[in-house]
Amino acid sequence: EMELTESGGGSVQAGGSLRLSCTVSEFTWDDSDLGWYRRGPGNECELVSSISRDDEAFYADSVKGRFTISQDYANNAVYLHMSSLKPEDTGVYYCVADRGEWLPFTTCVVGMDAWGQGTLVTVSS
Repeated sequence: EMELTESGGGSVQAGGSLRLSCTVSEFTWDDSDLGWYRRGPGNECELVSSISRDDEAFYADSVKGRFTISQDYANNAVYLHMSSLKPEDTGVYYCVADRGEWLPFTTCVVGMDAWGQGTLVTVSS
């Protein structure tokens, strides 16, 4: 079973940077893409960024120019480097794997092939 483990969350002041990491225990499906969803208030998750197996990246408009996603095939890992952080970036960030369509919003922890446990990012003003 595919297991995703996030790390790197924490508290930072506005304007600061953080890097989230996610390791994948094994790829149950070779064609899985990886990405990050963010949960704010409630149980709806917003797609922040995703990356395909051939390194095609997607970014939500709200993070373009500030966040960078990358992956390390050798170590089965995906990273999200976040800079110029804003208070509205606050939330629980989930590493997600999926073979299909990446919806801009989805119910957290369901509806995709695999989810990590989440890591909290808090940005103070």
